[in-house]
Amino acid sequence: MRKAEVRRETKETKIRISLDLDGSGRRQIDTGIGFFDHMLDLFAFHGGFDLTVKADGDLDVDDHHTIEDTGIALGTAFKEALGDKAGIARYGNFTVPMDEALADVNIDISGRPYLVFNCDFAREQIGMMSTEMVEEFFRAFAVAAGMTVHVNLRYGANDHHKAEAIFKAFGRALKAAVKVEGTDLPSTKGVIA
Repeated sequence: MRKAEVRRETKETKIRISLDLDGSGRRQIDTGIGFFDHMLDLFAFHGGFDLTVKADGDLDVDDHHTIEDTGIALGTAFKEALGDKAGIARYGNFTVPMDEALADVNIDISGRPYLVFNCDFAREQIGMMSTEMVEEFFRAFAVAAGMTVHVNLRYGANDHHKAEAIFKAFGRALKAAVKVEGTDLPSTKGVIA
């Protein structure tokens, strides 16, 4: 079973994550940041992942530590749930329209963490989530998961729609990348590290 449970505790945050890659999209998410909860909910639903996230962070400071540490913990959960990665598709991409916004996400479960993030937001915050933390979440996830992630917003006007298109596309792209297609390791090198 491709599942993982991750706990990450620092002086700034306490994060608990439960992940099932082969679930049915059941979600229970509570980070204390409503818009971030909404984005993680969309991500898990569109990825078809069972995901439980409980985050207690120093929100009296700001949202940075909670969002970044959740990204680290979620990336770690994906890495653990994927195990030796034998048989996975490895690559996934998806384009999502959300009203006037259009976002592309491309993923390579390569063992080489890298983030390309081409998206601009007009607002400083959406709800209680700083828009600069969208990129920080994806960076934290990519590094912890050992994945190459490219996020490209082609266009859009409404920042809520932009973020929603990105997180939906992320879920769909990951769903494709983690899909089991066979038994071989998807690398001519014979290793994904």
